[in-house]
Amino acid sequence: QVHLVESGGGLVQPGGSLRLSCAASGSIARINVMGWYRQPPGNSRELVALIPTTGSTNYADSVKGRFTISRDNAKNTVYLQMDSLKPEDTAVYYCNANVLPIGSNYDYAYWGQGTQVTVSS
Repeated sequence: QVHLVESGGGLVQPGGSLRLSCAASGSIARINVMGWYRQPPGNSRELVALIPTTGSTNYADSVKGRFTISRDNAKNTVYLQMDSLKPEDTAVYYCNANVLPIGSNYDYAYWGQGTQVTVSS
């Protein structure tokens, strides 16, 4: 009923840039906080960035100054602009949204399908 669809992943050289997009669709009454997480090979999922509907953003220390999270509330879409990419940024990136579905009294966390980002020369 609620779906998050990611796009924008791929293979990038170190120092390059990539922009990820994640669009939410379905029976949505309201989207609250949205964010990006990543899971490097053989490692656990980690927070990359969060953005509320309005207000300040939050970033993992490892990406501060290089990544920028933004959102377009009219399009139910969250973006992650990734600059100065490093090999250690290689991971599957997942978007997340806390969504109030139509007809529900509770928010639920929804996840995108994941998109591979590989930083390698």
